[in-house]
Amino acid sequence: MTEIEILTTASLGDTSYLLVSGDEAALVDPQRDSWELMESCAGRGVRIRYALETHVHNDYLSGALEVRAATGATVAGPARAPYAFDHLGLAEGDEITVGDATLRAMETPGHTAEHTSYLVFDGVRFDGVRPDHPAAVFTGGSLLVGTAGRTDLCGPGRTEELARAQYRSLRRLALLPDGTRILPTHGAGSSCSAGPAAAERTTTVGAERRTNPALTAADEEEFVSGRMAGLPPYPAYYHHMAPVNRSGPPVLGGLPALRPLTPAAVEGLAGGGAQIVDGRDRSSFAAGHLPGSICEELDDRFASLVAEVVPFGTRLVLVLPDPAGEAGREAVRQLLRIGYDNIAGHLAGGVDAWAAAGRPLRSFRTADAAELAGHLAERRVLDVRPESPDGGIPGALAVPLAELPRRLGALPRDREIWTVCGSGRRATIAASLLDRAGIPVTAVTRGGAADLVRPAS
Repeated sequence: MTEIEILTTASLGDTSYLLVSGDEAALVDPQRDSWELMESCAGRGVRIRYALETHVHNDYLSGALEVRAATGATVAGPARAPYAFDHLGLAEGDEITVGDATLRAMETPGHTAEHTSYLVFDGVRFDGVRPDHPAAVFTGGSLLVGTAGRTDLCGPGRTEELARAQYRSLRRLALLPDGTRILPTHGAGSSCSAGPAAAERTTTVGAERRTNPALTAADEEEFVSGRMAGLPPYPAYYHHMAPVNRSGPPVLGGLPALRPLTPAAVEGLAGGGAQIVDGRDRSSFAAGHLPGSICEELDDRFASLVAEVVPFGTRLVLVLPDPAGEAGREAVRQLLRIGYDNIAGHLAGGVDAWAAAGRPLRSFRTADAAELAGHLAERRVLDVRPESPDGGIPGALAVPLAELPRRLGALPRDREIWTVCGSGRRATIAASLLDRAGIPVTAVTRGGAADLVRPAS
């Protein structure tokens, strides 16, 4: 009997899968931090035979080489993927076996040029013949729940070509039997989808054929025009993921421990270009923080928001509420998933140790949205939401947070700026960037743009 375990990484909007048949397994599109999963398999007496990739990922660093180093598994993936390391290339119709299950490659270019899905044939019939119809298909970034994978991640010069390929790939997948389970890698919360993905992580071919807009276009031209229009920007760090995945991420062998740093060491690192990232809550940060640090509250979005404002490859120093415990592990885990490996360590003793060493702290004011409402005309407001679906805050300057670091120099400095977003999270990050640049700032940390937009007449 074949079982498929769903392994969701909510912070990235992605799902990996562990297919287990008997005492053998395949790990599909593994995250880099799969060490605990591998230990669990070993404890259950399950041998991971394959680390199986559907495509060269653009949104996270693959864990395939970690799996191979720890278990001896074979790394398998699309035959057309230009990996620089040894792997088993799978072309259309090629098969691998895991216990009693058979996985057959089905080339489905579109999301990327080399993209490949894998049909799952579960076991054999009583007469020893394999079933004719697949029980499931790992669709990676092709057919998703309620949408499809975007086709612009390989560069604007290939977007239309890949959109046409995606159209044909989706039509092939839609010909599978209604009951075939669709097991996509990308889902809700991932910027790899071409439109909002449903909250459900898996679906069936029949359900998608009936409801998925990506399968209801009248023809190829309608599909392509729809796929190429209105694609939102994707995170800047995406530009770095595919090259690293093609060459192979460095094998870590486990989650690195955070090194404690003295205030003097942190001061020296910051002077040498390291960025101090403070994972405490926004109120604590605003009340007192290290000069030059930025506020990135530690939650599921921590690393993705770090990547919005900190250039890839920057050396990092962390300020955390529990650096030696789960907070420290979670911060490092999230950063490693997207290749922010250059972590110097954490400030031992935190902000209190910094102040006790006689070093200065900075602060800025915070406010409720209600304090700003009714005073928009006399205050300078900076809206840092990624999008302004409501038409924007009257009179405000709109600069998405991801663009703010390179546009700081153009901001006026003659009076205080009030930063606003949807919930206060990005507004606090923006305020920390303005504070670092010496611009007077108040962060609207409670409430947001919805409280400030004029109601429709």
